[in-house]
Amino acid sequence: MHPTVDAVTKRIIERSRATRQDYLDRMGELKAQSPQRSTLSCGNLAHGFAACNQSDKDTLKFMNKANVAIVSAYNDMLSAHQPYQDFPDVIRKAANGMGSVAQFAGGTPAMCDGVTQGQPGMELSLFSRDTIAMSTSVALSHNMFDATMLLGICDKIVPGLLIGSLSFGYLPTILVPAGPMPSGLPNKEKQRIRQLYAEGKIGKDELLEAESQSYHSPGTCTFYGTANSNQLLVEVMGLHLPGSAFVNPGTPLREALTREATEQVIRLSKPHGGTLGLGDMVDEKSIVNALVALLVTGGSTNHTIHWIAIARAAGIIVDWNDYSELSSAVPSMTRIYPNGQEDVNAFHEAGGTPFLIRELLSAGLLHNDVETVVGHGLEQYARMPELENDKLVWKPAPEKSAKPDVLSTAAEPLRRTAGCGFWMAILAVE
Repeated sequence: MHPTVDAVTKRIIERSRATRQDYLDRMGELKAQSPQRSTLSCGNLAHGFAACNQSDKDTLKFMNKANVAIVSAYNDMLSAHQPYQDFPDVIRKAANGMGSVAQFAGGTPAMCDGVTQGQPGMELSLFSRDTIAMSTSVALSHNMFDATMLLGICDKIVPGLLIGSLSFGYLPTILVPAGPMPSGLPNKEKQRIRQLYAEGKIGKDELLEAESQSYHSPGTCTFYGTANSNQLLVEVMGLHLPGSAFVNPGTPLREALTREATEQVIRLSKPHGGTLGLGDMVDEKSIVNALVALLVTGGSTNHTIHWIAIARAAGIIVDWNDYSELSSAVPSMTRIYPNGQEDVNAFHEAGGTPFLIRELLSAGLLHNDVETVVGHGLEQYARMPELENDKLVWKPAPEKSAKPDVLSTAAEPLRRTAGCGFWMAILAVE
């Protein structure tokens, strides 16, 4: 391991020793009661599956098959979350194919900073994270479930989903991305139109047309803001399927990944012999991996507060000194808008998160000895998913970046030191 990454990790472990043990003890007590629905009275259980079809009721009467909780931040105003409309049916069908059940456990708010910027609603943005965490906890509080699938992408939503579900960290949990929209109006052209509008040379109609060509379809906005930082960090923590963060919505590969995520979370469940939950996977090393990934990619400055909160929900204490020390030791390896002109689709095409993970592992900048949703060892995330004859397979990340000016190697980085979004955006225009 790189000596600075190793030293920061050890310091976090020592600082968190008491709070982390308290968290693990609480999760251990809850895990010992699994499957939780075995503790429910007959009346409780009858309420819990009253709306199910007879086959699912018959399955849930016994404790040897998994019941998967779906917690979703779907709404059809927010482009990143609109694709989630169809995910529950895909998940239910995949669960039934495994002889298990999936129930929509609850929905959470999902506000868009892109809509509320400069509006009074923006004052609710940070508060929404804690509301989402509470909503997630309410959804999981019924003690009906053996595993969790979290459907969310954007700014405060993924942190809220993680914070809430970590209170039920004895349950195996997979976050399910929906992917970015295809690339729209090139960023240079968008900047040109905005400049013309600022100079009074074009009107609002022309500006709206340009913005509509940039944000144009279902899927996450393609710039590297908080939403896409969420997706990259979650994947580096091993809480997505490998290489799944930036696969576009509405594609056969995207649906195949959602089916596979369902099957995998069922394999991880206690009725199927699984022993590890979300709280086991979100440990000090995986948190440090997330911080390193944030810094080397120039990700969202918002995560200097969000990942501290996520870590604390798992009994891990992180502070800004940890970010500062890591930023001086790790390189800058990406230029993704607004830190460059290309977007997350270009990053994914260049090799994406799997290439980045392999490079950082080879440089000793990420911990490999972590638990992930596909097993032990982060090296499994240096793979990219593909469909071969309609079968989902994973292949090694490309040996070379297809776009070195967007995604570099660790040996020849774009800059020798790294940092979060606003600072990196300033450097990008120097």
